[in-house]
Order: sequence, then C-alpha cells, then structure tokens
Amino acid sequence: MVQRQLPRPSELFELMQFKKPQLNGKKRRLESALTVHDLRDIAKRRTPAAAFDYTDGAADAELSMNRARQAFEDIEFHPDILKPAEHVDTSLEILGDRSALPFGIAPTGFTRLMQTEGEVAGAGAAGAAGIPFTLSTLGTTSIEDVKAANPHSRNWFQLYVMRDREISYGLVERAAAAGFDTLMFTVDTPIAGARLRDTRNGFSIPPQLSLKTVANAIPRPWWWYDFLTTPKLEFASLSSTGGTVGDLLNAAMDPTISYEDLKVIREMWPGKLVIKGVQNVPDAVKLIEAGVDGIILSNHGGRQLDRAPVPFHLLPQVVREVGRDATVIVDTGIMNGADIVAAVALGAKFTLVGRAYLYGLMAGGREGVDRMIEILSGEIRRTMTLLGVASLDELEPRHVTQLRRLTPVAGDPANFPQFS
Repeated sequence: MVQRQLPRPSELFELMQFKKPQLNGKKRRLESALTVHDLRDIAKRRTPAAAFDYTDGAADAELSMNRARQAFEDIEFHPDILKPAEHVDTSLEILGDRSALPFGIAPTGFTRLMQTEGEVAGAGAAGAAGIPFTLSTLGTTSIEDVKAANPHSRNWFQLYVMRDREISYGLVERAAAAGFDTLMFTVDTPIAGARLRDTRNGFSIPPQLSLKTVANAIPRPWWWYDFLTTPKLEFASLSSTGGTVGDLLNAAMDPTISYEDLKVIREMWPGKLVIKGVQNVPDAVKLIEAGVDGIILSNHGGRQLDRAPVPFHLLPQVVREVGRDATVIVDTGIMNGADIVAAVALGAKFTLVGRAYLYGLMAGGREGVDRMIEILSGEIRRTMTLLGVASLDELEPRHVTQLRRLTPVAGDPANFPQFS
C-alpha cells in the first residue's frame, strides 16, 4: 500500500522551477526558436510576402531546392560507442585562415529588403562568431561598409562577371583594396532563373506596390517603419536599379562568360579564388587542375536551373575524383547543423548557409543572425558528440550513409552524359 501525505512546499519548489518571464519581445521570439525552421516561421509572420518569398522561393516548381533539403534528411549516421568526445573542436582552416565553425554566410542579394540591418547584421554576427561573411555583387551594403562592420574577421566577395566587364573589374579592385581575402566567382547565372513567386508578387527594387502588396503589409507595420525611416534601398556596389529581379539579373549577367574571363579575374585578384556553381564532376576536375583555390558545389539554392543536380549527392563523386585534399565547399539545402556534419564527413572542407541566415535576419535582425549561428553551432557540437567525434578531422565517410530516393534509370544512355 502506497503511503500518502500532503505535499511539502519546500519539496515542491525543489521539483518545480518557474521560468522568469522575458519582457523583451524580440528576445522572447528568438529564445523560442529552437531550429532554423522555427526562425523561418517567425520570419514569415514578420515579413511581407514579396520579401519573404524572395528568400524562401526557388525557380520554377522549386524541385531543386526541395530535393536538396530532402537529401540532407535522407541520411543515416553511424556513431561510435564508448569513444569519448567530451570536448568538441569545431574549428578548421579554410582558404588560408581559421574559421571557428565549418560554415560561413553565403552571398545574398537584396538583403536589406528582407530586414533593414541587412549585410551589416550578417557581417557583424559572422565576425563575432569567427566565421567568414560573403557579400554579394547584388548586395545592398557597400564593400567598404561591410568591411567597417566586420573589420577584424574574414570577408569574402561574390562576383558576377557582367556584360560591362569594367564594372566587374572595378568591384574586384574595390574588394581587394578593402582587404577581402577570398573572391567567389559565380558561374551558374548566365541568365536569371524563372523565380515564379517573385513574378507573382511583383518583386522588384523599388517594390511595386499593389492592393495585394499593401494588404499583406498592413499587419506588419514594423517592416514598413524600418523600410521608410532608413537609408534608400539600392544595390550599394552598382550604380543603377529598377525593374524586376529578372530584369536586373539579365542586365547584369552575361551568358558569354568563359574560361577566358576566369583567367582575367585570376590575374587581377591577389587573394584566394573559388568558383561557385559547379554541378558536375568533369567541371570540378578541370577547375582543380586549372589551379583555382577551391570549388563550391552549388545549384544556387535551386534558384536557377530547376531539376539541377543535388550538390550533396554530387559531393562524394567529386571528392573521389579531385581528392580529399582539394578544397570542396557545399551549399544549398542546409537547414540543420547535422547537415553540415554529414557534408564534412563526406569530404566537404566547408559549407555555406544562405536561407538560414536570412530567416534569422528576418526573425530578429542582428540578434536573429546570432541566434541562427547559435542554433547551427549547437547542432554541430551535439551531432559530433553523439557520433563520438572530437574534431572535424575525425569525421569520415563511414559515419554517413546517403539514402537516395532519386536514382538514375539503369541502362538509360541519357543518364551517362559525355563531357568534352
């Protein structure tokens, strides 16, 4: 028979701790976010549809983006038991210098339209965390202002080679003068992809207002207050704006870019040079043999060619061909620190996060980006500890199995393209 008694208040207080209420609304929002998906939910509530969809959307049916995310979910980890990993080291050397974590912030355009702090928030958060920040050619903060926001940490610059080559060359010179250490030459955007959400929303800079746009923004007065009371939104590194996103990209990009352009940029740029947008093994091999400092397996977040290869699926093949010593970086689809651990295990030297960064920015400005980095960092450390891995160098392909949903049709010659 269980003996019953009246509860003693002193014992109750030992078992129950009341959480101190958080009166700061922003801090309360961000503390409630336990995953990047939570930050996305907050961002969607706080940001007008046109700006949110520019971040959240992709090209055409958005198959490339969704497949890339699914690929990271379709993995199986293989932990080692009785192998202590009490003190986990997440730092590494990438492109000639240290990073405190195996990921950096990817280049994003139109950033201050998402949230007014824009690249200043991203660069500041990256600097505080000891990871690289990448400024886009289509960024809304200038090269010099990003350097001022992140003066003592690593800044990278993403370059589009435009129809007017002199504009691109000028950006290269400015980035070098400002002390940016790595140039990210992007090669997967000869023209703009069909980003249907943007077309439906009339997304442009400046925004094209409609009754639908205004109605959607009414419940979000804080966004309009920030937009109307801060400096004019423009491409800070370019001299002209106007038109839809596709119009701007088509005016800026050039489908004739070639290895000759790569040669010119290599001669101009004094720092590390990486090529972003590599999507097959032969191109990866050719670029590494050409002596670039690194390649980024990327389908532009699914925002260009829909049904493009999934970078995470491509990673093991590329590493087998170019060797584990080559600097192979991966982006597209990363939403969890475990995704990053899996990529490193399969041979990636580094990863980049774009949407995750912008979800944090839209959720809470600089503090939101800090929270995104904190979430991913915690997930990385926890995953490594559970795997029995104390450093990134200990991660190996044996720790991960890719469970493929998409496999080529056996015997179909179309699945074995010939590359010259």
